[in-house]
Amino acid sequence: MAVGVFDLFSVGIGPSSSHTVGPMRAAAVFAEELKGSGSLDKVAGLRVDLYGSLAATGHGHGTMTAILLGLEGFHPEKILPAEVEERLAAIAETGTLQLAGSVPLPYGVKDIVLRPLTVLPRHTNGMTFTVTDEAGEVLHKATFFSVGGGFIVREGEEDAALKELDESKKELPLPFRTAAELLGRCQSKGLSIGDVMFVNELASRSEQEIREGLLHIYSVMEECVATSLKREGLLPGGLKVRRRAPDWHERLEKEDKDRDPKYWQEWVNLIALAVNEENASGGRVVTAPTNGAAGIIPAVLYYALHFAPGMDKATQEDRDDVVVKFLLTAGAIGVLYKEQASISGAEVGCQGEVGSASSMAAGALAEVLGGTPQQVENAAEIAMEHNLGLTCDPIGGLVQVPCIERNAIAAAKAINAAKMALWGDGTHRVSLDEVIVTMRETGRDMSSKYKETAMGGLAVNVVEC
Repeated sequence: MAVGVFDLFSVGIGPSSSHTVGPMRAAAVFAEELKGSGSLDKVAGLRVDLYGSLAATGHGHGTMTAILLGLEGFHPEKILPAEVEERLAAIAETGTLQLAGSVPLPYGVKDIVLRPLTVLPRHTNGMTFTVTDEAGEVLHKATFFSVGGGFIVREGEEDAALKELDESKKELPLPFRTAAELLGRCQSKGLSIGDVMFVNELASRSEQEIREGLLHIYSVMEECVATSLKREGLLPGGLKVRRRAPDWHERLEKEDKDRDPKYWQEWVNLIALAVNEENASGGRVVTAPTNGAAGIIPAVLYYALHFAPGMDKATQEDRDDVVVKFLLTAGAIGVLYKEQASISGAEVGCQGEVGSASSMAAGALAEVLGGTPQQVENAAEIAMEHNLGLTCDPIGGLVQVPCIERNAIAAAKAINAAKMALWGDGTHRVSLDEVIVTMRETGRDMSSKYKETAMGGLAVNVVEC
């Protein structure tokens, strides 16, 4: 199916969309296929091989435990943090996995085979699942790739998936792949960028379903922040990174009771940090468009709802309208990155995660502040242009340093990019399409050391303990 707003914004668990959500989703698909094949009761052995970046940084990202949950039949968009803790504790205590929720198998994290130096041709985030019977005969085997944002692709079906994507786009009322095509749709129909995305979403959902779905997405973002603000102490994983959001929130509540505009950046920083601290804790977050960059869009949307002109007098319906328009516009820009480049840190570095999220947020903010399609495109371009070359080198493979602060910095960049674009008339020298292609080529040329492999940058130059 064509990439839509609910593909780019999906509910899942932390800490990584490509290393946690995608592997869990792939494992769940494999378990469902096995159950549907009628061979489940014959299974006597299970093997999981992880390749490339999944193997190199999987421990820090919770990849192995996510796969175990997926093999038990859990999906990232449905499982709750309490269920995660309960099932992982049971697996650790008993050493037994409930395959597809019904067949007990002795299997755990230590049984997963890691191949960090082996990169499969399709993508660095590769994984193979194999089950055998008592005689050692293979009952079912499949290889998947986690290509960023929780999206998965099955080996051997890449061409078919692309063909299906192209065919499904033909069914859209206003299909687009590039920013130039998107702007052309806006001009010919007299629509905003968010409106174009809305018309395309109507091809598969009713207006009410779209609105309710997007408001639900935002409610999960709000719940994520609220949960994070109640947590204190250190983040899990051994780096001993202290949670800052609760203390910052307490201070802001004392210093800024009336949302004084001079404090806008402190609030934006707080929201971004709160979301990403919750993500780093393995909590429930919205992939936007990835988990590693999940704090940027909620933070910039918070700015739109609390600091944009006139919002102090807005009704709840007005605020809901802003949320829907913001997410639709951000989704349209996200489609451009998904179609032309990548949102996977393991494929193009953090420019594909934080950079794309910053670009999406900048364009969305420009639209809800009254920008023309040309100004929206300009805002998205400015934000990505100044995230080009961003590496993905988290210390210890944990989405903590530099990821949490990086979200706050990128959120501020997005707001500044929107303001710069709105002070112009929409004309600019570098187009969004050109900067997206540049990001893709920069990612292709970037050393693998800086693409979520824990082999370069901060990951090797900072002592973990």
